[in-house]
Amino acid sequence: MGRTAIIGLALLLAACASTRGGKISYDSSNFGTPDAPKVVAIDDTYKLAPLDTVSVMVFQVADLSRDYDIDQSGRITMPLLGRVDAVGLSTTELGTVIGHRLDEKYLRNPSVTVSLKSSASRVVTVDGSVRQPGIYPATSTLSLVQVIALARGTDDLANPRRVAIFRTIGGKRMAAAFDLTSIRRGEMKDPEVYPGDTVVVDGSAVKKTQRDLMQSLPLASIFLAL
Repeated sequence: MGRTAIIGLALLLAACASTRGGKISYDSSNFGTPDAPKVVAIDDTYKLAPLDTVSVMVFQVADLSRDYDIDQSGRITMPLLGRVDAVGLSTTELGTVIGHRLDEKYLRNPSVTVSLKSSASRVVTVDGSVRQPGIYPATSTLSLVQVIALARGTDDLANPRRVAIFRTIGGKRMAAAFDLTSIRRGEMKDPEVYPGDTVVVDGSAVKKTQRDLMQSLPLASIFLAL
């Protein structure tokens, strides 16, 4: 394929790189508020999650006995011990891990009790073509634009015209698609995002193909072709 043909193809791809489409409907008229979160008894069946807060009590060691937030990497940071993996453990299991690590260097047979102070049920998950995918607090009202901003915006391969919100309504997992470009222009309403929602920004395979095509040509060749 000649240089001119490659450049022409790249320009054609650029023209259709950010379009609506996909199997998820853009009709959000029936996409209402999600089901209320279920109340779950906190026992050894509950596994700790990012953004949970735990209370750690080390008997007769006041400097270690306080509340700790589990960060997005799934760890708490304690004096003496540094970072301790917590996600996926029960409170009892986390207490055992902390006790063992303290016993290795600092305390003989420490008595450690861990309890859950607050759960991370009020969070939203952001995935797909954003700069910083992850789980973010949703302690106040958030719109789709605000949620994307929490994830540091869309990345270079994103198709902002195809953004899906997933939520559970009436016991069923449902989804609706939104055009972020139109929302930013004020042409469409910025929808509310609720705790428990998952937001996924579509990645454009067309943009990736366009980028790969342009990178396959030396810069000097592009100018010579023009």
